[in-house]
Amino acid sequence: MERDWEDNEEVTREPRNLAELIAVIEAIESPSGQISFDEVLEAAGRRSFGPLLLLAGVVTLMPIISGIPGVPSLMGLFTLLVCVQLLIGRRTFWLPGWLRNRKLSSDKLRKGLKWMRKPARLVDRMLYRRLSFMVGKSSMQLIAVVCVLLALAMPPMEFVPFTVNIAGVALTLFGLALIARDGLLALIAFAISGTTMAGIIYYLI
Repeated sequence: MERDWEDNEEVTREPRNLAELIAVIEAIESPSGQISFDEVLEAAGRRSFGPLLLLAGVVTLMPIISGIPGVPSLMGLFTLLVCVQLLIGRRTFWLPGWLRNRKLSSDKLRKGLKWMRKPARLVDRMLYRRLSFMVGKSSMQLIAVVCVLLALAMPPMEFVPFTVNIAGVALTLFGLALIARDGLLALIAFAISGTTMAGIIYYLI
């Protein structure tokens, strides 16, 4: 019988910053040479909105991964499912088995994570608890709405160079803002999201 993702009661300490997320994903063993998305979710933390957004952003941000056809669209679907469930008030997040069982090359994933180590350390040094009203309950709903729009735009972004990586930056910053309670990062992520959406609309028109 397939295990229900939302009923897993195993407690995993969630990453508190970008460097910790990278470290926990790098620690996943992959004797088959592939890592399932479910294993990445297990390492990153399954139940909180911030780490899930951060994970979607990091995967989308890495050029070696986001350049694989279909991956940005899958991350868009993942983001959409999580955000819609947050908006309707679910306390745990359900994901279909076929999405959780998708696999990535462990070599490509580790290369992408290695590329992100230095930027991660730089970003983490700038994390502070500030402008907390920007990461409160009502603001979290607004973040979810903006991320839904980004998620819906990610499939066409695959055909517009670099835009999907910029969307990954926005998702990463939203995730970090919620984890670190850093409202300034949320403001920056809102600005990046608006610029990205405007660029996509201009390109498509």
